[in-house]
This record gives sequence, structure tokens and C-alpha cells, in this order.
Amino acid sequence: MRRFTIGVLVAVTLGAGLSAAPAQAAAGPAGGLADCTAEACHFDVPPGTYDVKVLLGGDAASSTSVTGETRRALLPEKTTPAGERVARSFTVNVRTPEGEPTGAAGTPGLDLTIGGSAPALADIRVTPARHARQIFLIGDSTVCDQPGDPYTGWGQQLPQYLRKGLSVANYADSGESTVTYLTNPQLWATVQPQIRRGDLVLIQLAHNDKTTDGATYRANLEALVAGVRERGGEPVLVTPIVRRWFNSDGTLNNGTALLVNGLGVDHPAVIRSVAADKSVPLIDLTARTKAMVESLGVEGSKSLYLYNEKRDSTHTSVRGATAYAELVRDELIAQGLVPEGLVRVG
Repeated sequence: MRRFTIGVLVAVTLGAGLSAAPAQAAAGPAGGLADCTAEACHFDVPPGTYDVKVLLGGDAASSTSVTGETRRALLPEKTTPAGERVARSFTVNVRTPEGEPTGAAGTPGLDLTIGGSAPALADIRVTPARHARQIFLIGDSTVCDQPGDPYTGWGQQLPQYLRKGLSVANYADSGESTVTYLTNPQLWATVQPQIRRGDLVLIQLAHNDKTTDGATYRANLEALVAGVRERGGEPVLVTPIVRRWFNSDGTLNNGTALLVNGLGVDHPAVIRSVAADKSVPLIDLTARTKAMVESLGVEGSKSLYLYNEKRDSTHTSVRGATAYAELVRDELIAQGLVPEGLVRVG
């Protein structure tokens, strides 16, 4: 059984002027005292974006992490020596549905799970985020907040690498193509009005465009880019993660691995072309994940995907999603898309 300590009863301080997405609730107090059990905290707050400050540590040495809502990794595990306290802060997006946009509504309010090998929480406070910048994610099942273990999207792991002032609003959804994302009112029509000037919108759609012809695929990507810019946001095109499909020589140089559909449409190539033609930042996750998978080899790469559990070489495990989220983080920093001070490294 894991040891857990709570040093101070949790309070929620809510002030005027909720920021983040336009669909937030009105200003004013909302919730009063919040309750923490041995392993979880619940805050009765309306949809919006919130800063969370935790004070970690206790009388004994501890090691604590925080996840929230639909299995989102919000704070990486932190070791604290006996008798010391360490403050950490992060910003979290609270929405309904709380996970996949077409999935279950989830639990109202903000739910946080206190984890780690020896968790110790001394204090926690939640306040409306007044100047937070959002990273919206548009994608498929390899990106989304997956509701059930062991499935994990890289977008589910990305929040742990962001500091206070920058949050992830993950609107990726399982099974979506560029066609369905644009036409489903729960998806693009819901995301676009929330985009504010300066927000990043990362777009990774390809895995389910199996029957989308090249002209339509390009037009759909261009429509998403134009729609983001119309709202003052900054679109970022992301090529899809590879499928773990090896050739006999140990490479992934085949259409299945590199997302070439049945019509011969090379999805990563089209994405790269649109990015160049429309002057859109590009995160070439296909190239980055290909290099990682090939370096690990046939056996070593199995743990990145759900091969051992499900014989699945498309969807990632927690390990794989975390590794791929780190690649995205590194690109965000390298390309100057987010300030280094808002990103956790190491």
C-alpha cells in the first residue's frame, strides 16, 4: 500500500474574470472548500482554465506526481527529501466532455489524482488562470485523451511538460479523419470559436484518412489552417506518428508504417507541402518517431506501442505516448513556438 499524507485542507480561491476559452462560466466565487481524499482531490469549478499550485513533501521522504481529469499527466513525479516542501504549479483546462469531444461527459469540476511511489501533498490551491495561453490539439486516437488504460495518446502526456501559464486543450478524438473532423459539430465547430489570438493549434490528422483522395486531404488541411488564422491563432501542422511496421531489413520504409493510404496519398508528404506553401510551422513527427522506432529495433520498440498487450502497432502505450510527447515538446522549444520558461525539460 502506498504511503500518502495530506498536510493542509485544500481551499479553492475563485476570483473575478475567468480567462481561457470564451465558453467559460461567469466570474465570482464557485465552490468554497474542496475535499481531498487519500489519493484524489475534487474542485467544484465550472469549465475554464485554472492555475493549480501544489506544495509537495512531508516528514518523510516522498515522491509525488499529479494526473487529472481523463488520465492527463499534469505534473511529473517529484522527489522531495524528508522534512522539506517543494512548490510546483501548472495550468489545466477544464471542459465538458472532459476527455474526447465525442465521448462521455465525465465528472463536473476539476478532478486531480495524487500519485507517485510515495506521494505527499502538503497544500493545494486552484485559481482561475487570467493570462493563460492555450495549446489546442486537433487529432485522432494517437493524440487524444484516451479514457481506458493501457491506451494513451501523446496529447494526454504533453501537459506535464508545460508550466503555469500554458495549458493543453485536447480536442483530438478517436477515429477522426480530416473529413469527419471538419463536419462533426462536436469537433471543429466547437474548437474554432474558442481559439484566441496567440493560441497554438497543433493539427495531426492522417491515420483515418484511408479513403481520402489527395486533393481533398490537402483542401481539408488548408481549411483548418485558414480557420485557425481567422481567429488569430497560430496553426502548427504535425505529421502523424509512424505505425510500427518493419521491413525485413529493420526499416520502416513502407506505406503502412509511413501513412500512405490505399489511394496512394502520402499523408506526411502532403502535410509537409501544405506547411511549406502556407508558411505554417511543421513538426515532422513522422520523421522523429521513425528514427526512434528504428533505433530501438523490432523488439525494443514493442513497448512504445500496445504490441505486447493488444498486438497493436498503431496506438501507443504510456511509455510511447510520453516519449512522443517529449518529441513534440522539444520541437515547440526548438522552433520558438513557446517560451522556454513555460516548458519543463529534464
